[in-house]
Amino acid sequence: MLPTERTIVPHCVHGQDPLTVPRSTIVREAVQLMAKRRIGAIMIVEDDKLLGIFTERDAMVRIVAENRDPDATTLGEVMTPDPQTVKASDSVVLALDLMSKRGFRHLPVMEGGKLYGIVSIRDLYRNVKEQMDDDILMLAETLIQG
Repeated sequence: MLPTERTIVPHCVHGQDPLTVPRSTIVREAVQLMAKRRIGAIMIVEDDKLLGIFTERDAMVRIVAENRDPDATTLGEVMTPDPQTVKASDSVVLALDLMSKRGFRHLPVMEGGKLYGIVSIRDLYRNVKEQMDDDILMLAETLIQG
């Protein structure tokens, strides 16, 4: 029996309430929200449309490294606009490959043209490890049964 291909939803993302804010949000406020929720990215959404993503890496590169004032800078000024996304039905392997090739650590997950959630490299790693463990058990059972 071959293992089933795991998809982003439901294998990695399920029951999420993705943190979204408008592009007028001040960077300090966004970073405080991210810290409170212990997440590494925040989605910029207006009128149910995904406009951008702001990550902890963006905070370092576009705020700290450029000596910008986080109290006077909006997310609209420093977000990554029109971020690459994946569909809920996309495979875990596709998302992992995309992250690897493009250097992302977070990808918005879309369903029906709307933001469904966000998948992180940590989510994908955990899922791939679970799949490998399942595959090893399946192989061991097959070998034992002869």
